Amino acid sequence: MTVMIMGGLGIILSASVLGRLVLAAADIRIAENKKREPADEAAVSQTTGGKEIQADIAGIQTSSAGTLAILADGIGKANTGKVCARIAVDTLLDRYQPCHVLNNPEYFFKTTFREASQKIQRTIGERQGGTCLAAVFVNGGSMHYGLAGDIRIALFRNQELIPISKGQTLNVLALNAYQEGILSRPETIWTMEEKRVWNYLGIDGFHEIEIGERPIWLKPGDVVLLATKGIFEAVSWAEMEDILLKDLTLKEKADGIVMESEKKNGMEKENGSVLLLRAEVTYEKNEF
Repeated sequence: MTVMIMGGLGIILSASVLGRLVLAAADIRIAENKKREPADEAAVSQTTGGKEIQADIAGIQTSSAGTLAILADGIGKANTGKVCARIAVDTLLDRYQPCHVLNNPEYFFKTTFREASQKIQRTIGERQGGTCLAAVFVNGGSMHYGLAGDIRIALFRNQELIPISKGQTLNVLALNAYQEGILSRPETIWTMEEKRVWNYLGIDGFHEIEIGERPIWLKPGDVVLLATKGIFEAVSWAEMEDILLKDLTLKEKADGIVMESEKKNGMEKENGSVLLLRAEVTYEKNEF
């Protein structure tokens, strides 16, 4: 059934607190232009879940252009997933580093995601692997994003966590196909339980990424959230909202979300990472 659906859609495109990792230099790359004041505030927290290797990589870079926050969820056996995630994050940060301004973030995401995908394929050769990747660019009062695969991007505003990204999974693809009249209602309902990713960096025939149709205008106090599978499958939206509402530092909130995921029993736990970004809003528009 999956083959039929993908063919028809061708025209659309450890279980404890001890398992939590304090991010080391190998797992997060941060570069900041010290001349930019005040800088956007960010925090990252991770858990290995039930896995042996932490294959999630985060990267944050602030410059005169703005802040670029990246989260990658590696796919592959042994260390292949981690290698793929590292290539993706490094590619975007290397391309962003010399930018003094970023006038077209959507074009930046499209070109750098594709470049990273090609680098991954050249590096891993015949091995099976790749990475989901989410990137958010914030400058002043606007936010732009790019996504390949299944990482959640959301905005915490006025005590509510608002979903931003859809994700490139088969159930989302099926819903889009139904709205376009390509799939019938029974076919769509059947496929809504299928949440495998259909696009990620390193896959043969890498597709277009998901990007925001227009900038998201931020308000003072907004917090951007990026989370990988080990977090959003274990911690409900309401549970994350409750933690974000607490009078804690951004790092304490990120750690709290991770610790909540580690409390969950009865499920196979994936690597989990959460990245929180509180943007400096220098101007505000009255639209979302």
